[in-house]
Amino acid sequence: MKKSILYLLTSLFFLSFTANETKKNKPKLVIGIVIDQMRYDYLTRFSDRFSEDGFKRLLNDGFSLENAHYNLIPTYTAVGHATIYSGTTPNNHGIISNNWYDKFLNKTIYCVDDDNYETIGNNGKAGKKSPHRLFTSTLGDQLKLHQVSKGKSIGIAIKDRSAILPAGHTANGAYWFDGGNEGKFISSSFYMTELPHWVNTFNLSGKANSYLLKPWKTLFDINTYVNSIADDNKFEGLFRGETTPTFPHNIPQLRNQNGNYSILKGIPEGNTLTVDFAKAAILGEKLGKSNHTDFLAISFSSTDYIGHQYGPASVEIEDTYLKLDRDLANFFKFLDNKVGKDNYTLFLTADHAAVHVPSYLQSLKIPAHYLKINQLRDSISSITKKYFNSVEFVNNISNYQIFLNKEKIEALGFSKNQVADKIVSELENLEGIYKAVTAKTLQTNHFSEGLMNSLQNGYNQKLSGDVMLIPYPATLSRSKTGTSHGSGYSYDTHIPIIFYGKGIKKGVSKKRYEIIDIAPTLANLLGIEAPNSSTGKIVTEALKN
Repeated sequence: MKKSILYLLTSLFFLSFTANETKKNKPKLVIGIVIDQMRYDYLTRFSDRFSEDGFKRLLNDGFSLENAHYNLIPTYTAVGHATIYSGTTPNNHGIISNNWYDKFLNKTIYCVDDDNYETIGNNGKAGKKSPHRLFTSTLGDQLKLHQVSKGKSIGIAIKDRSAILPAGHTANGAYWFDGGNEGKFISSSFYMTELPHWVNTFNLSGKANSYLLKPWKTLFDINTYVNSIADDNKFEGLFRGETTPTFPHNIPQLRNQNGNYSILKGIPEGNTLTVDFAKAAILGEKLGKSNHTDFLAISFSSTDYIGHQYGPASVEIEDTYLKLDRDLANFFKFLDNKVGKDNYTLFLTADHAAVHVPSYLQSLKIPAHYLKINQLRDSISSITKKYFNSVEFVNNISNYQIFLNKEKIEALGFSKNQVADKIVSELENLEGIYKAVTAKTLQTNHFSEGLMNSLQNGYNQKLSGDVMLIPYPATLSRSKTGTSHGSGYSYDTHIPIIFYGKGIKKGVSKKRYEIIDIAPTLANLLGIEAPNSSTGKIVTEALKN
């Protein structure tokens, strides 16, 4: 009896101690930083030029996961952001791409479009958005639930999807940049009926325009950019109005030919503007100042636009990350002063990485490919014509998925599985296609590792196609300048994950972790329930106590 009482008292003491420690480690503000299209090796390639107060501050004083990967296909922006904040993959959260073919509506849809809502901030259509296609809760949603809707939650980005999906369903606001002739941050009536005063003040400040008054010049002498290939090369894209992809880029002269304010998306100052707006949000919403934990999701989108145009080996990318390093240092100093050095916790990661420009790889005799989508369409048509005497069996080909027309297939006396099996067996012989698999295979088998596991994690039975394709490594379907992403290969999946701030140890891990591990780790730190479909694990070695 005495032992039982002693055990009970010990247990109660332990539970009380644990609860108090959790409360003590709970930050006033949690910040998620997502850098769009950031390869892990940017941290190492450019490290000798980084300041001590930007990326290096996080690496020196935070906890870095050096072998962190996406465990899904496709590695696209919307998919990445939804996965980071939900702690699960598209088979659960339902965001299977940026755009995808909706087999119920028989049309291509965009991940955050929603005609039920109106633009807040101007009279255009760029704000008719919501997170309604995200099936699961997010880290911010769970924090709201835990605090019975107390505390604020906000998402910020140049891209709408990169603000909306991280902010979740219960956010106080999500804000994104409307370029063109507007040059303003806007929102949706899903969140509010009018923009807060601080947003209007920011939009009227002229900051966006101020960043378009000077040419894009390198931060340092261009001859010192030894971590990049020659500035003038045939592997990079051009702004409209340019004849060579070289510095300086005359932004004042080029802006009207490149969407006016929209050109901000494709230069480093788009990231600087994002930092400016994040600061305004922290001050305007008094984030980190209440008795409850606030949540701020920031995504830097300009790195993606620049990466697509110039590729990972370009001077433009090196310069962009050196300038982003300065922007981050500036932001961290602001957080120290306005929120308090020991009052916030943040993580930094990416929504995907990117492949080197395939034509550049080819010039080095590294295997790389360009797959022509029209050729793929013709091949599929020839297969269905040869074996089923029809070229009307396919509704859509997109995102390396094939959507079949079940009604037309069955009208001719065949089954969808018959057609899918034949397409798979034939496409395996097509140049450029490495693997092909039917939806039925993904539904009836379990793949525990490798590309097939990633494909299965990205396959949503309700939404995805009937045949899934995997191209060879370093394969793109685009022009021979610039780059892209989307595969399950390491150049697209290997990204940084760094935890920093209150409740986080200093250190590094070389163990393999996955992108889905961020949300449950932060949930554990906060003492809240993880997002409702979370499948990740807690990175215990990063947490104090």
